[in-house]
Amino acid sequence: MNPDGRNAVSRETSQPREPNDDVSRETTVTVEIAKRVSRGTSSLPARRASVSRETRETRVQVELALDGCGDVAAATGLGFLDHMLTALGRHARFDLSLDCCGDLAVDDHHTVEDCALALGEALDRALADRSGIARFGYAYAPLDEALTRVVVDFSGRPYASVALSLVRDSIGDVASENLVHFFRSLAIGARCTLHVDLQRGENDHHKVESAFKALALALAQAVAPVGDPNTIPSTKGVLA
Repeated sequence: MNPDGRNAVSRETSQPREPNDDVSRETTVTVEIAKRVSRGTSSLPARRASVSRETRETRVQVELALDGCGDVAAATGLGFLDHMLTALGRHARFDLSLDCCGDLAVDDHHTVEDCALALGEALDRALADRSGIARFGYAYAPLDEALTRVVVDFSGRPYASVALSLVRDSIGDVASENLVHFFRSLAIGARCTLHVDLQRGENDHHKVESAFKALALALAQAVAPVGDPNTIPSTKGVLA
């Protein structure tokens, strides 16, 4: 403070400052990362889909957002299937709402199958022509003693190979054979190639849950935006 009551101006701040190389580099890196993020995501259209599937056996409604944060609401009438769908959406970081009213008085087959078909179709629609995605994804996921590998290719050609070596007739309220069928039906709806292989495991619940978590991680990798958002990841120029 000067004697006359006015604030003093520091000589240090009034002089031009030399540029700080470290700050300059950090700023450049930050800007470059922001540019890459912008090119990788905002240049793509919103990747969302709504699917309604209604038959004499089931009514299924799916809302899917690929670029979400893992918010899931699953109500299929089958507790174990809801559990697996929640794990799938959470670990893929998809926002997913799936409601199903099925003929559970008959058994669980139609509900499991149609939920998988509708979810697969939602994936297919959300990816549109599949421009600008990685296309391929693979992941391992453990659950205690169980370990499963999942490999996915959004090739446009549905195919599934599923080997989970399940022993029990059912897990919770879902037949074991229908849990295997879920993966096959998902591949059909999503028009993708899917390989699900148990590496080791003893507990059937753990085997299936590790498979769904590995599927989530592989899907997240395969649908990730990469490269030119207008380029279809195929030497043929089309994924079909």
